[in-house]
Amino acid sequence: MTVESVRPVTHGTEEPREAPLAGGAVPVLGHGLKLVRDPLAFMSGLRAHGDVVRLRLGPKTVYAVTTPELTGALALSPGYRIDGPLWESLEGLLGKEGVATANGPRHRRQRRTIQPAFRLDAIPAYGPVMEEEAHALTGRWRPGETVDCTSESFRVAVRIAARCLLRGDYMDERAERLSVDLATVFRGMYRRMVVPLGPLYRLPFPANREFNRALADLHLLVDEIVAERRTSGQKPDDLLTALLEATDDNGEPIGEQEIHDQVVAILTPGSETVASTIMWLLQVLAEHPEHAEKVRAEVESVTGGRPVGFADVRALRHTNNVVVEAMRLRPAVWILTRRAVNETVLGGYRIPAGADIVYSPYAVQRDALSYDRHLDFDPDRWLPERAKEVPKHAMSPFSVGNRKCPSDHFSMAQLTLITAAVSAKYRFEQADGSDDTTRVGITLRPQRLLLKPVPW
Repeated sequence: MTVESVRPVTHGTEEPREAPLAGGAVPVLGHGLKLVRDPLAFMSGLRAHGDVVRLRLGPKTVYAVTTPELTGALALSPGYRIDGPLWESLEGLLGKEGVATANGPRHRRQRRTIQPAFRLDAIPAYGPVMEEEAHALTGRWRPGETVDCTSESFRVAVRIAARCLLRGDYMDERAERLSVDLATVFRGMYRRMVVPLGPLYRLPFPANREFNRALADLHLLVDEIVAERRTSGQKPDDLLTALLEATDDNGEPIGEQEIHDQVVAILTPGSETVASTIMWLLQVLAEHPEHAEKVRAEVESVTGGRPVGFADVRALRHTNNVVVEAMRLRPAVWILTRRAVNETVLGGYRIPAGADIVYSPYAVQRDALSYDRHLDFDPDRWLPERAKEVPKHAMSPFSVGNRKCPSDHFSMAQLTLITAAVSAKYRFEQADGSDDTTRVGITLRPQRLLLKPVPW
């Protein structure tokens, strides 16, 4: 990224250009129809039209950024804040007072509150829980019996988050509720983002009623968790205790709504993205048995046959590369938005104040200009001697700058450990009725992944 990538508008000799308008817009809906019909192909094709491209989503003009350099500049610049169609659609779930959607001083204070739980030196304390849940996952499976990878992936993701960060004894029923509710809520939020029809979403259509029911149950689930902790009187050294004891800039306890929104941010987007990634990893192991075997052999060489543990994660280099490559090709978070604080120039194009900007990690991470054999599943591209060939910001699964996901090390540790644990015990075959095509919502996951574990 160069210092010229983002700059305020000045009265110099160089005139900023107007970004080109993408083709294919239709009356009223603009490009929203294309985003609904085939969003991944649409976003992936925009780079051919320019580094910055204008889109029409309903009545709104949105600017799409297509290159690694400019997506990095966008994420790092203080001239753009968390806002826009994605975050507006997420406010019904995440609220306006949580770390995911806050900006400015509130966001900085909230990050200070939660950051200690995710420090690199704090992660080993979660190791025993991650080990227990990873091995419990494989222990529930029976050779040759069909595994519903959606429910299993959510179960392990929710249980690890709840037991590590909230120190709660949250049983499978809550993981199931979360899985079902999130699928409905994220699907509805995606529709609201790409086809902003406003009042129509308040009408009592079946899809709207289903969305409202799922959203209400999600918030009820969070209220149950917070109420149980208050009633217990316990104060374990965890993230929920830190939230309950946190103070605002005036030294007063933070409000109930902020506590609620922070717990939502811990349990829902985090569980959704981690669970989606686990599903893709299971799909990868089934589709690429050669890499499943290589992971199994690596685990065997590191552990000598004992159960793989958290302490082994750093030595599992190929396993880690399998995780990274799966995240490159199938990122859970495939679309992000920002809003311009002031009028700026981005890559030589004028961005008006208040304009919404959208970019797709999915498109950037699969771009043929950034990756050799860009659609191949190739974990070895992340070997040190090859990784340096990848352009800066062409692979940022946890974002960058002050909006970087604070749980990146936590997430990578559990994903690598789970991949190692399941691969050490089983290889996988597609079961009857399985559909591993991509379901597109605000996140990406397989439509309905059903696998049969087969012992080595």
